[in-house]
Amino acid sequence: MKKKLVALSTFLFLLLGCGKVHAENTTYTVISGDSMWKIAVKFEVGLSEIISLNPQIKNPAMIVPGQKLTIPNIQDVKTIENKVISLVNAQRSKVGLQPFKTNWELSRIARYKSQDMINKNYFSHTSPTYGSPFNMMENFGVKFSAAGENIAMGQRTAEEVMNAWMNSPGHRSNILNSSYTEIGVGLAKNANGQCYWTQMFIKPMY
Repeated sequence: MKKKLVALSTFLFLLLGCGKVHAENTTYTVISGDSMWKIAVKFEVGLSEIISLNPQIKNPAMIVPGQKLTIPNIQDVKTIENKVISLVNAQRSKVGLQPFKTNWELSRIARYKSQDMINKNYFSHTSPTYGSPFNMMENFGVKFSAAGENIAMGQRTAEEVMNAWMNSPGHRSNILNSSYTEIGVGLAKNANGQCYWTQMFIKPMY
């Protein structure tokens, strides 16, 4: 029986900009032994994102040394996401809990969730595109025995969103849950610069 713990309370601090969260794309030259998947893992970005940026590659399963690939550069947003994870682990340390392991694939899913809330104009754990957080994780190939999700919108910084979550019992319980061992954080912003935040937590099933 999967443990399905979701923080249902939310914080709304509207019309606050969170600044720039994306950088320019980068170019990567394929070397011997590369595959699209290896490159995706190297840069910690989704395979589908690389494929969509490189329509000149007719067969993604066949790339050769010397080819130039455009790689999405999301280091700016990853820096903010990783700051949230650092703050989460600091809170866990205060109560004697082990730090979460950062799961970049889970962060990618969380980023999709944040962007989906912008695209579909909703603020909920249940997505009209992906369904529940648990369905979404499973559909992206993440296997878990326990999972949870926190969402927020409008907070301008990692510190602000963590303060909001830590002051909400439901969100705090996810952050300090001893059952979970891995975390992903996804940040997206709308056209007005308003931030949408998603935290996903899992205990992996190996």
